[in-house]
Amino acid sequence: QVQLVESGGGLVQAGGSLRLSCAPSGRTFSDYAMAWFRQAPGKERDIVAAISWSGDSTYYADSVKGRFTISRDNAKNTVYLQMNSLKPEDTAVYYCAAAGRAYIEAKYYNYWGQGTQVTVSS
Repeated sequence: QVQLVESGGGLVQAGGSLRLSCAPSGRTFSDYAMAWFRQAPGKERDIVAAISWSGDSTYYADSVKGRFTISRDNAKNTVYLQMNSLKPEDTAVYYCAAAGRAYIEAKYYNYWGQGTQVTVSS
């Protein structure tokens, strides 16, 4: 069974940093675009960042530009989200997802992780 497994979430103070990791199991995702989405209580699941299969192309939501960095290591079959200068409004469950292309909309992603909680205290 193909599964994406996220790790690295937790509780951090505003201004702090966290690094999320996503390690697929069951198959390699080196030929897939990968993305991070987040969903806060009562809100829709929104894209945070996406990266092409080669890593040459990235996309960031305006709210995280300059603070978050998405990267991938295809040799390790792992995708990362480095989050710096965290704000309380970044609090959400963060999901890793995979698709054939780096889409912005969640509906186009075929594979999802179970999510990891990120909580930023003020």
